[in-house]
Amino acid sequence: MNHLTRIVTLVAVAAALCTAAARAEDVKAGDLVISQAWSRATPSGAKIAGGYLTIENRGQAPDRLVGGTGDVAARVEMHEMAMDNGVMKMRPLDKGLTIEPGKTVKLAPGGYHLMLMDIKQPLKQGDKVPVTLEFEKAGKVTVSLDVQGVGAQSPAGGEHPGGHMEMKKSHDGMKM
Repeated sequence: MNHLTRIVTLVAVAAALCTAAARAEDVKAGDLVISQAWSRATPSGAKIAGGYLTIENRGQAPDRLVGGTGDVAARVEMHEMAMDNGVMKMRPLDKGLTIEPGKTVKLAPGGYHLMLMDIKQPLKQGDKVPVTLEFEKAGKVTVSLDVQGVGAQSPAGGEHPGGHMEMKKSHDGMKM
């Protein structure tokens, strides 16, 4: 095996392992598949942190994310950031977030997200933070938020060429 072939083989094996690792972290709850759960590192003294993930509904009926808990924070809330007359505003989703059948809802910076309120200690890059999500039908499910760097815009490996994550903001699944 020549040097170039060896490098190509190693790159292919590494890519396959990364893909397998990403899929291994998907969490199933009823008809829902939760993937790409992550957060950002927080500075010392910070009292809030964001949580981001993707929820796919593979079932025939809608489900609703109605709450969450985590030992890392006093409360876990669902929020939405949206433009209102040219001003970015954040508001809690008091009635939860609906995931329609056959749809995927992405919680990401600048859109829907989890708010970890009154965090008990700073989140450090490389940490894995367990959070329990509560769904109307699927029940309670624990996911692990992979903590990325302070300014991260996507989960590890989720960036597109040029360093920007494709942001698909869909409000299809939201009912209030």
